[in-house]
Amino acid sequence: MAHHKSALKRIRQDERKRLRNRYYGKSTRTSIKKFRELSDKSEAEKFLPKVISMIDKLAKRGTWHKNKAAHLKRSLMKHINAMA
Repeated sequence: MAHHKSALKRIRQDERKRLRNRYYGKSTRTSIKKFRELSDKSEAEKFLPKVISMIDKLAKRGTWHKNKAAHLKRSLMKHINAMA
């Protein structure tokens, strides 16, 4: 157990950050799943900027690695281009 006030504060901060990261990561994964289930191309094109924005925010904050974000965005763009 931590013995310093600063260490106790750091534990509290880390827990809040962990929960926040989990929340945003899960909501982004859910949005990606919903995007991949769309069959209408025009609807998917409207939804794509929102999903990309969520991915970029996670990469900017360091929750997800920037290469993971780039890989996901590329696969989503391929998905939308493959739609007829």
